[in-house]
Amino acid sequence: MPDKKAKRILFKYFWKNGWIDAKDREISKEDFEYAKSKGLMFDPLTIHHDKCIEEILLISNNISSENVSKAFLTSLSTKRLDLRSSLSSYFLANQFIKHTYIPIISGTSYLNEEPVSHTYTCKICKEVLYGVIGDENYENSDLNILNFERLKWGGVRHGELLYILFDLQKFMREQIQEPTEEDIDLFKNMLRVIETSNANDYPSKLEARLKDVLKSSKSERQVLIEILAAIGILKPKSYDRPIKGKTDWTFVAYWRGEDKYDLKTVNEYFGNYIS
Repeated sequence: MPDKKAKRILFKYFWKNGWIDAKDREISKEDFEYAKSKGLMFDPLTIHHDKCIEEILLISNNISSENVSKAFLTSLSTKRLDLRSSLSSYFLANQFIKHTYIPIISGTSYLNEEPVSHTYTCKICKEVLYGVIGDENYENSDLNILNFERLKWGGVRHGELLYILFDLQKFMREQIQEPTEEDIDLFKNMLRVIETSNANDYPSKLEARLKDVLKSSKSERQVLIEILAAIGILKPKSYDRPIKGKTDWTFVAYWRGEDKYDLKTVNEYFGNYIS
């Protein structure tokens, strides 16, 4: 369980009724050192893409799917949202092969309709699921914001290479408890809500309906749905579907109510608990 004082320090640095602008964030040396000593704040990290991949593969090979499944279930009643996050990170990690960084254009800036600059990502990472974002170099990367998002919502950057590494590193240090009967009932109730979705329901409709099952904020439910989609429980049967308006959905964008849930994936991760 995260140290309460250290968690308050971390949250106070980033959030006050909403995000605190980067220029306005303040923390004393004493508070930072305390939160750091409790494993909730960190010095900046510099790491190359290839080292990221190497460490992700090493860690994922030493994590059992059983532990990840248990962590997800126990998060439902305890609201240990950081434990919930590990499910998608573990799944994505297991989609990787060992590889070196191969650049591919991921975006282009234009001036007077002429391209003036490009952004790049790793070609191999981009081929994982809907596309993992893999930079060539991470220089002085802020791990604190990753941990804040992980603790507050269950993570936000599930499709980013550095987050996958950080999430799994933190998970390795956890002692995972057995899910309670309440946890299992909550998960079963979530599946019932998914199963009773109307055929044309969008992910936003599912998020609203889960409010009656799980004590949670809208943002927490959105992340929960994204995690279920990332591992294939919420799997679209078609990608030839319109996306309504501007959306922040990543893994679940093409899911509709008619797709329900993928029973094979549910059984793969949670069959021991819901059979």
